Amino acid sequence: MNDSLVIIPTYNERENIEAIVRKVMSLSHPFELLIVDDSSPDGTAQIVQELQQEFAGRLHLESRTGKLGLGTAYIHGFKYALRQGYRYIFEMDADFSHNPDDLLKLYHACSAEGYDMAIGSRYVQGVNVVNWPMSRVLMSWFASLYVRLITGMPIADTTAGFVCYNRKVLKTIQLNKIRFVGYAFQIEMKFLTYKYGFKIKEVPIIFTDRTKGQSKMSKGIFKEAVLGVMRMKINSIFRHFDRY
Repeated sequence: MNDSLVIIPTYNERENIEAIVRKVMSLSHPFELLIVDDSSPDGTAQIVQELQQEFAGRLHLESRTGKLGLGTAYIHGFKYALRQGYRYIFEMDADFSHNPDDLLKLYHACSAEGYDMAIGSRYVQGVNVVNWPMSRVLMSWFASLYVRLITGMPIADTTAGFVCYNRKVLKTIQLNKIRFVGYAFQIEMKFLTYKYGFKIKEVPIIFTDRTKGQSKMSKGIFKEAVLGVMRMKINSIFRHFDRY
């Protein structure tokens, strides 16, 4: 079995799914790919099922009943990856906002350089975002600044959703205790990785906003992140972060 699994949660991504699958499958490292689909009414899962015939053994599909949230989709995928024995587990979006070629950089950071978490970072070298309005760039940048100030994490892009984990990180973090389901999930995962003392590297990437399909961002998701970070920091004061 291959050592690397890329997890992509989907909901109504029929416009992007075949292209992103084919791109990941074409990379020089033989990544395997798990699509976690939340019963997309547009037929995303059916497209994946058809592609599985072409990419047998490398393309996997987990279908869930209902739209259950980004965080729970990733946790579902993490548990699948741990059961199957993958060593390096990746998070990536379906809409090409994350360039699949950069999977190779994240893989190298963990497999060759020995980092436990590699983050595809928009802000570690300036601001590398394409096709976002300035208001959204500022909101995202200041959100990461706010998270750094509250948590003390030395991470420039705390809300990044393009990440590689060594399996030992996911085994150490108690996945059943992850509280957030929206984009704050990304913050919580980095915070726990940091608190447990794992080695983290930010790898500079260029983030390009989607050109097909609809964004899942909402005010509710942003509110969860802002209010939840303070609660997460306070709760951490009363928690031990021992690795065994």
